[in-house]
Amino acid sequence: MKRIFEVQPWNVITHTFDPKDKRLQESMTSLGNEYMGMRGDFEEGYSGDSLQGIYLGGVWYPDKTRVGWWKNGYPKYFGKVVNAVNFIKLPIEVNGEPIDLAKDQISDFTLDLDMKTAVLTRSFTLERGETRVAFKFERFLSVSQQQLSVQRVSVKNLSDTNVDITIKPSIDADVKNEEANYDERFWDVLATDQQADSGSIVAKTTPNPFGTPQFTSGMEMRMVTALSNVAVTQPNDKEVVTAYTGNLAPQAETQLEKRVIVVTSRDYDTQEKLTAAMHDLSAKVAQESYADLLQAHTDVWAARWEKSDVIIKGDDESQQGIRFNLFQLFSTYYGKDSRLNIGPKGFTGEKYGGATYWDTEAFAVPVYLGITNPEVTRNLLMYRYKQLDGAYINAKEQGLNGALFPMVTFDGIECHNEWEITFEEIHRNGDIAFAIYNYTRYTGDTSYVLHEGAKVLSEMSRFWADRVHFSKRNQQYMIHGVTGADEYENNVDNNWDTNMLAQWTLKYTLEILGQVDKETAKKLNVSDEEKAKWQDIVDRMYLPYDKDLNIFVQHDGFLDKDIEPASSIPADQRPINQHWSWDKILRSPYIKQGDVLQGIWDFIDDYTQAQKKANFDFYEPLTVHESSLSPAIHSVLASDLGYEDKAVELYSRTARLDLDNYNNDTTDGLHITAMTGGWIAVVQGFAGMRVRNGKLHFDPFLPKTWTSYTFRQVFHGRLIEVSVHADGPHFKLISGDPLTIDVAGADVNLK
Repeated sequence: MKRIFEVQPWNVITHTFDPKDKRLQESMTSLGNEYMGMRGDFEEGYSGDSLQGIYLGGVWYPDKTRVGWWKNGYPKYFGKVVNAVNFIKLPIEVNGEPIDLAKDQISDFTLDLDMKTAVLTRSFTLERGETRVAFKFERFLSVSQQQLSVQRVSVKNLSDTNVDITIKPSIDADVKNEEANYDERFWDVLATDQQADSGSIVAKTTPNPFGTPQFTSGMEMRMVTALSNVAVTQPNDKEVVTAYTGNLAPQAETQLEKRVIVVTSRDYDTQEKLTAAMHDLSAKVAQESYADLLQAHTDVWAARWEKSDVIIKGDDESQQGIRFNLFQLFSTYYGKDSRLNIGPKGFTGEKYGGATYWDTEAFAVPVYLGITNPEVTRNLLMYRYKQLDGAYINAKEQGLNGALFPMVTFDGIECHNEWEITFEEIHRNGDIAFAIYNYTRYTGDTSYVLHEGAKVLSEMSRFWADRVHFSKRNQQYMIHGVTGADEYENNVDNNWDTNMLAQWTLKYTLEILGQVDKETAKKLNVSDEEKAKWQDIVDRMYLPYDKDLNIFVQHDGFLDKDIEPASSIPADQRPINQHWSWDKILRSPYIKQGDVLQGIWDFIDDYTQAQKKANFDFYEPLTVHESSLSPAIHSVLASDLGYEDKAVELYSRTARLDLDNYNNDTTDGLHITAMTGGWIAVVQGFAGMRVRNGKLHFDPFLPKTWTSYTFRQVFHGRLIEVSVHADGPHFKLISGDPLTIDVAGADVNLK
């Protein structure tokens, strides 16, 4: 396995630049502040192979590709993230020639993402004959002022003669997406303004044929520099540019700061308001020094790390991995805006379109519950509640009652373009129900579940009651024609996890309906006849089971396959999704990610050790872990079963999935929702954390290669610290009222 970055606890750093690894480096050094984000592109420009990408939260565009026109109910479009107007562009010329690391000779290269401060630094020395010039680029997206991007470039002449330096900070709307719409340009410029020390563009996404929203963005740059010669230029109607030039004597240095304010029509309903806000914010940050802007930014990150950092001693690879996970997760979402959610690629690439998937409820919610204030997770739940109207439409398009939440969405309307996902991966309704349950039991807060949550649960239960069918021959309810969490099995009947989640959702909804007040019950208008039908489905749901193997069968017919372990696949054919035809994958027994085991992980305390062992021993050897979401839950189950070596192996795979490019697919962006995996594997797995009847439980072990690990966890209004050493676990109450927890069967009182 080729590793292009060094192993350091707080940094993702390399001193080597290889053009073949350019896209991988861009992905790994992505920055974000949940309002916006970008790949680690070279701001001065790069003519070699690269994926230039800047993305704005909640700003998207419908892909004009329409697939499956003959299928009734098919989504009208596939939503795509829009590559935003390029506001980090900073071309540089030395003696009149542009810098281009695809062509130029350089030395002393360093690329450093500091995860503690969320600052990206790059430096190198340009070598052109007798001319030697050192450059240092620094960049951060402020988390204290989310509309603010800050860049600084420092230049030092190492030559024996003078050199001419020209720096051209610009904002360029002539951008395209690589993955969608065939290189179509998305931005029409509405207005520009250019001054000696500033420049701005207001642009609007081009009209689309589907009537979906158009977005306007405004960007204003202000420069701070010692370079005295200024030339205002405008090379085309899509770009504003200011050229700063100077002559540097030997050993002389200069700097230029570029501060950009970015605003969008998501927050301002007219172009006038948007433009005024852009100017006001830009003027405000102009009054502050670079040091002050950086300090305000790093202070917020320090507070985040104080609550969430997982400290691992004895294994720097594991330490770097989990910090990279948390850093990229927080860069994507920290709960400030309930209109936003967590895209599987976040702000690191175009794949998956920046949309919302079921990953949020299944994998992100458990982590945010543990490391952030409850409001962060509540905002994720409110996101779904606010999109109920879209969920009604999705169900109606399928000819069904109730609400079907989308597999992929920006606005509540399904916009995925693969039939086996759009129509069939309906387990997402159960995952959303489970997230409501998870939030309620973990926080103790019932205000959501007894009001908005009750509405969501009731409408999803109406969907399930219509989606099942009753088999007269078997006298049981069944669900045919689905895709489970294992996407290497399409259009199967009675996927165990889907059937189980449907049954559980109906049961949980009935439980909640028994707790809501009269006013809420009246609004929900669930009839006694409906409740009786739901209870009948709960009582007579078919759940495939094989008594000889003592396993829950993934779906009808699964055991008829040629069952061979994944270890029998030749190494040169892995990952199979990059080597096999889809037909061959579907006919194989190989599992992309946990399916039955996903359901067992959800309700891990509801199954006996014998049941968990039988299912893990059968299914894990068949699992190729080609979904980034797969290793974490398998690590937790391995820990639960005492398979410590397997648990640690799978922890490494989830924590370092992108750092080590396990699945050979990190070049197009990071796996953000899978960044939850390291925390899940440590806290639920190694530390054995469970919530049982409102009480926190732990049963920790220490991996053999670690000397200790420590994490902090929010629970029922408390912040506790858990530290596991060779001499056992230690617990400390950091804040909140006294709390009694269970540790391996014994009560421990925290004061």
